[in-house]
This record gives sequence, C-alpha cells and structure tokens, in this order.
Amino acid sequence: MFEKLFKLSANKTTVKTEIIAGITTFMTMAYIIALNPNLLTNFGFGANGTEDLSALWNGVFMATCIASAIGMFCMAFIANKPFALAPGMGLNSFFAVVVANIVGLTGMTYVASFQAAMIIILLEGIVFVILSIFNIREKIVESIPLGIRLGISPAIGLMLMNIGLGSNASVYSADGLTSFNVMGDFFAALTPSVLKDEMTAAGASYGTMILTVVTMFVGLFVIIALSKKNIKGSVLIGMLAASVIYWAGEWIFLGVNPFASLASASFLPPFGDMVDTTLFKFNFQGFVEIGWFTVITLVITFCVIDMFDTIGTLVGTASRAGMVDEKGNMPQMKEALLSDAIGTIAGACTGTSTVTTFVESASGVEAGGRTGLTALTTGILFLACMFIAPIASIIPAAATSSALIYVGVLMLQGLKNVDFTDMDQMVPVCLMLIAMPISGSIGHGIGLGLIAYTVIKVFSGKAKDVSILTYAISALFLVKFFLAV
Repeated sequence: MFEKLFKLSANKTTVKTEIIAGITTFMTMAYIIALNPNLLTNFGFGANGTEDLSALWNGVFMATCIASAIGMFCMAFIANKPFALAPGMGLNSFFAVVVANIVGLTGMTYVASFQAAMIIILLEGIVFVILSIFNIREKIVESIPLGIRLGISPAIGLMLMNIGLGSNASVYSADGLTSFNVMGDFFAALTPSVLKDEMTAAGASYGTMILTVVTMFVGLFVIIALSKKNIKGSVLIGMLAASVIYWAGEWIFLGVNPFASLASASFLPPFGDMVDTTLFKFNFQGFVEIGWFTVITLVITFCVIDMFDTIGTLVGTASRAGMVDEKGNMPQMKEALLSDAIGTIAGACTGTSTVTTFVESASGVEAGGRTGLTALTTGILFLACMFIAPIASIIPAAATSSALIYVGVLMLQGLKNVDFTDMDQMVPVCLMLIAMPISGSIGHGIGLGLIAYTVIKVFSGKAKDVSILTYAISALFLVKFFLAV
C-alpha cells in the first residue's frame, strides 16, 4: 500500500526509513505544540497580562495539533514530499502583536480581537491557494536567480545552527523571559562567580546551563559518530541519548524530577474549549473595526513573509536532499505550495496563526525521509499529541538542539556549489548567510539577497539579465524593509 501511495522504490527509500524520519522531524519541532499557544495568548494572560485565557490557550493548542496535521497530510498525499508544517515561528509572534494592537485600537477583549485577526489569516490562505492554483507562486520561485537559490540551503544551515546554539537552548526564568543565551553565557562563564550572581538574580540556574551545554554537545557527537558508521536513525538515536542524559542530570545533580509534570497532567484533549473559542470563530464585526487599510497592509505583510519563508525552506531542504534538477527547481513545487496554503486555511478555521513549512523538516530529510510517508508520520504524531502532549513536552530543548546543529552543519556543504569568483553570486549569498541567522527569517534573507543581486546587475551594466519579476520582488522587499510594513 505504502509503495503504491508514495513510490518508495522510485525514491530509494523504505517504510522503516520514512517512519524514522517522520519521528525525527516530530521530535525536532514538537516544541511548537506548547510554545505556539504560549505566544498567541501571552502564556494565557492576554495583552494586559491579567486576563484568564486558559480556554483560548487550550483552543490554540488543539488548533496547532490539528491544523499542522492537516497541512502535513496534504503534503503527503498531494505533493508526496517529506516536509512538515506547523504554525510558523516569527509569524506567530507577529500575529500576537497584531492581536494586542487590535485590543488597543478597538477596545475589544483579547479573545474577540483574536477571532477578528483570524480572518486576516484566512484571507492570506485563500490568496495563497489562488496563487498556487494559477502557478504564480511557482513562477516566483523560478524567478529567483540560480546563485541565490544555491545559497538558500547553507544560509538556512547557519540559521539552524544559530537556533540550536542560541535561542532553542536558552533557559527561561520564572517570569518567562530568556535568562541567558546558552552558548554566549557559557563562554562568559570564565568568570563564573559573576555569572552565577547574575543568573540567580534573574531566576535562572547556572547548573541548568552547564547541563544544557553538555547535553547538547554529547547529543551532537553521538549523532556524528553514528552517522559516520552509516547507522540509520542516527539523528533520532542521538536525540534520545541526549534526552536521557539531560533527565539523569536533572535528577542526580539538580535534584529535579523531570517526569513530575506527568503525575498531574491531563491526557484528555480540550475539545470543548476549542469549540468555544477558536473553531470557526470568526469575528466579522470586530474585523470591520480594524480598518480596511490596516487589514490590506497586514494581509500583504503576512503573505510576503510566509511566501518567502516557505519558498526558502522548500528550496533549501530539497537541495540538501537532492530533490532538485540541474536548474535548482523542485518537482511538484506547485503541489507543495498548495499544501502549505491549505494548511494556513486549516489553521485559520481551527484557530492558529499561519501554518507554514518548517525548516526543522531538514532533520527528517537528513534521516532519510524522501516521500510523503515522512510527512504523514509526523502529522499522525501531531494528532497523537492531543492525547500525549505532556509526554512530548518533557523532551528537553537541548536534545533538539543537537539535531538542529548537526543538520545545519550538513546544509553548509551547499556552499561548494556557489561560484565565489562571481560577485553576482558571492555578495547576495554572503548577505543571506548573515541576514537569516540575525533576522531569524528565511524570507528576509532572500529579500536582501534579491535586492543585492538586482543592484549589482543594474550598476554593472547588466540590467537586462534581471527578470521583470525579480525587479518587482526586490522593489516589494525594499518597500517592506524601509516602510516597516
């Protein structure tokens, strides 16, 4: 059955490999299941920090699981690609800011503002479905110069390493703020007494930081050692090994029971809260109060960010997996983009911000995932999390960091395909290598690369080499960057 559905032999893979890849992808992105509702509801306290949004939190939690699964099932059966989808990081933070602004603008409650803002996400998804059906998004992909497309994968690799070595492994204090960036403060620990005092004041733990760093690198070296021996599932095994080390360290050295939360956890999905707060709960009356100019601006902003984040993830990950032709184009790109658009509509209808293709898909691809069976496996696990979310939540961030760093290093190998003797390629790629990790946005990195490419061509007397669509996209990014829309 799987052979017929996903053409496993033609893609040189097996059911076992695809399932392991799907589990690997899930483990690297499972953090979104709890983090997304935290971000969209301000940890359940709303814009003013005093509202009780526990019901909305539960609704967003359910929407995160269901909409992500729908997007991945579409990616599996429509596009037959191994890419996973979920509410995009960055986009969800931006959406939370939009909701808070609507609260201030209209005086509505956070829940009412949230339901009004969901219409913006719905419009974005509808726009993307139309653009995908008429191949416009695919044409945009093809308009990106080959040199920039070659640089997307290594730039994403640096961003993954930055996430793994930095924000993903950061430790949070009791007030929810980042107390320290693990690697930065790890090197600063040459003066540990000062650092200990600072972290104690911030409510963080010096011992936790040391355990996090040790776990992260042990997991990374386990993955590398197993990969060099060509052991299947090396990324997943490394993550599991890192998790065990972290749990043991918490228990033995920090006196913390890593499984304590499971004792009081509820394993029953909060369907009732979802029905009451997010499921098809569109506030059209509140939507009108936002103002048409603001709505149009927000829809365009979400579209631009999501489009180029998705394009960059698909092209970069597909390049690493050898899924592109000699021109850098990926087969079934239209179907993959359509799946992404359907996921966004599913997110709006169930109650979460823009669902997009996740860069963590690269971990599953590195584990051997080549077909939609990988995406299907990850999607099923997301649905299962409606029942086992407490178990998924105890996977330490340090373990996922090991996988992200490893995959990031591998994606840097794509630099060998870039012609660094050609300034037209070298400058845009170098700018992307810096911009993606700093901005945390694949789309912003691509935008800066396209602007640089266009400017270099124009001022070197080769303006005719730039396509009209590339000019248009570069101009659009210029407007976005300088008008901050």
